[in-house]
Amino acid sequence: MEFDALMLSRIQFAVTAGFHFLYPPLTIGLALIMVSMEAFYVYSGDKFYEKMTKFWVKLFAATFSVGVATGIVLEFEFGTNWATYSRFVGDIFGSPLAAEGIFAFFLESGFLAVLLFGWDRVSPKMHLFASSMVLFGSIMSAFWIIVANSWMQTPAAYHIVGEGSAMRAEIVDFWAMVFNPSTVSRFAHVILGSFLEGGFVVMSITAYYILKNRHLEFAKQSFRVAIVVSAVSAILQLVVGHRSAEVVAEYQPSKLAALEGLFKTEDGAPLYLFGHPSEETEETIGIAIPGMLSFLVHQDFSATVTGLDKFAKEDRPPVWITFQAYHIMVALGMYFIFITLFGLFLLWRGTLFENKFMLQVFIFSVFGPYIANQTGWLSAEIGRQPWIVYNMLRTADAISKSVSGAEVLTSLFLFTLLYFLLLFVWVFIMDRKIKAGPEDVDGDIPILDAGGAEVLPQFRSQEPKK
Repeated sequence: MEFDALMLSRIQFAVTAGFHFLYPPLTIGLALIMVSMEAFYVYSGDKFYEKMTKFWVKLFAATFSVGVATGIVLEFEFGTNWATYSRFVGDIFGSPLAAEGIFAFFLESGFLAVLLFGWDRVSPKMHLFASSMVLFGSIMSAFWIIVANSWMQTPAAYHIVGEGSAMRAEIVDFWAMVFNPSTVSRFAHVILGSFLEGGFVVMSITAYYILKNRHLEFAKQSFRVAIVVSAVSAILQLVVGHRSAEVVAEYQPSKLAALEGLFKTEDGAPLYLFGHPSEETEETIGIAIPGMLSFLVHQDFSATVTGLDKFAKEDRPPVWITFQAYHIMVALGMYFIFITLFGLFLLWRGTLFENKFMLQVFIFSVFGPYIANQTGWLSAEIGRQPWIVYNMLRTADAISKSVSGAEVLTSLFLFTLLYFLLLFVWVFIMDRKIKAGPEDVDGDIPILDAGGAEVLPQFRSQEPKK
């Protein structure tokens, strides 16, 4: 029995990248939250903010560790499963990956030691600086990875040298390669998605504490910080996402057509809110706003938008999964705006923390950013097919010639098992830390009432309720 090495290699990379991408966005989002809280501590001198920071640092450290472990495999996969790709674009693709390791990862890892172990060894301002460098390093790591991936989407600043099997792409302008047409918009899109993920995780945990009547002041203050971060990020994401779509329309028209389920080039192209695109009948059935896609792309309701009919069938991406993944991401983006703004409204009215239904909504909304980030990447990567480097190198031509399907299947099984194990360990550690809760300021032992709930500091002189 023969196994398709190409399909298995694609599945393996999707599995390992998908698992890995559970962690870096949360790392970046939590880093922003903890730096904000530590800045409050340094500015005010209030130990309460230090307590808040220390708790979120614990969750950050656990997530960072698993993120590093799951990310190492991806770089090796380029050499083992995608050797032709690595040989053809290694001069270009390797540069941002090297920059990420040398400048960003070492910066992040070096100051991480101060962040974790320097609380009583360096001044508060120095510790805040270390925390800020960890945040900056994590963002720069994302930047260089996005540079590499964006070049695959919109290649620029290169020329082809050699012939036959020795043919390869080389950089002609490093900074033009770095800031290729899609880098800035895609980088902003990913970072805002990371801030959303961190914010929603914090809101979920603290809403759980409030419902359980535990660590109330800690939970409420953390929630306030997180919902502001999330609301601002959600609104900005709408603007950045629109700009990213404009770049796709200009440089990757076949992807845009797949994202929007547009099979035929037409004037006044509709924008589908949801639907079912059929590659057999080459039509999309669903609810659409007439002319809106033309307006969003060209600021003209009657403008022409290129459809899939302008591309040979072998050059078209898979439409159904690209369309659905993209629309799930967009729908969730709208949900994030609504739920955070409504939450801010209730917070302003002073009723949010007494609204059990809304707190439960925030608890379960934690899955939203994870799904949005995963479906966003699915639509971006599947929408680029059949190219691994857009209009330059096909995915089918990029695979390693010496790796058999059976070997890829074996490694796929082992990596999937390992990644599920790491996910289980991460969830177990996070669960224990969340259930343990934050440490008490100055070592205070929490006082519980008769029902087991923690009594807030301002009420600790009173007799617990019977």
